[in-house]
This record gives sequence, structure tokens and C-alpha cells, in this order.
Amino acid sequence: MLADITLVVFPALMAFAAMSDLVTMTISNRVSVLLVCIFAILAVCLGLSLTTLAWHVGVALAVLVVVFGMFSLGWIGGGDAKLAAATALWVGPTLLVEYFFWASLFGGALTLAIIFARGTPLPAFALGWGWANRLHDSKSGIPYGIALASAGLVVYPATEIWQKAFGG
Repeated sequence: MLADITLVVFPALMAFAAMSDLVTMTISNRVSVLLVCIFAILAVCLGLSLTTLAWHVGVALAVLVVVFGMFSLGWIGGGDAKLAAATALWVGPTLLVEYFFWASLFGGALTLAIIFARGTPLPAFALGWGWANRLHDSKSGIPYGIALASAGLVVYPATEIWQKAFGG
């Protein structure tokens, strides 16, 4: 059962966050809260040591401080900041650099794709889609939660939670 939860919950929440950010340009606080709560439950049930748990929490708090500063400067959205910190809890100190490397790559590609798409007219069939119009608007931001979620999914199989659940 713990393996099933480990296999499904994190990827499902990442997919939901990415889709929500694409369609509404927001990521619900519930996603980040669920990520934190489910991590805590799995960490205890899978037997992560207190030291390991402390490192994960410390990394998440450090990321929260940094991304809150970025949010305060208007560089990223609040949902992106909370998602990055909650994901950092799952990836921990050993995968944090790799996580942000992938997030940067995916975010750069996403940004370039959206900038390119904004330079071309929106297809007629998509004109009635509010989310497509919002995404196509050059005054609108970039749904960076897509990049954060994608990066989380790339590094997830190497996390300590995954390794504990699947004996890797």
C-alpha cells in the first residue's frame, strides 16, 4: 500500500499543479499542503531517519525563503514559490541541484515556446478558450509550475522516499 501511495500521489499532484497553472495561471495552496502532509506521513511510515527528515525539512525551508524573496520581487508567482518549496521537501538535499537544473531547462524551453507562440496569431478554434487567450497575452506571465512539476517528476525516482518504498 505504501508503494502504491508513493507511486501515485506525488506524480498526480505534480500533474495537477502543472495543468492548473497552464489553465488558470494559479496553483492551489491545497497542492502544496497535500505534498507536505503526504511526505510527512510517508517519511514516518517508510522509516526515514530523523537526520534525513531534518535535512529534507531544512532544504524545503531554505528554498521557501529564497523563492519567497523571488515572489516578493515579482519574479515568480506565489503558487510557483510554494510548489518549489514543497517539491524541495520531497527531493531533499541530494537532488536539489538536479531538480533546479531540470526546472531551469524546462522553464527556459517553456518560456521560449510561449514567446514564440505569442508572436503568431492564436488559431481561430482556440479563440473561445479563456486559458489559451490568457496564455497568448504578452502581458500574462509564464506558467512556470509546469517546469517545476516536470522537473520534480524527472528526479522523483531517485528520491529517498522512492528508494525506501521500492527498495532501490
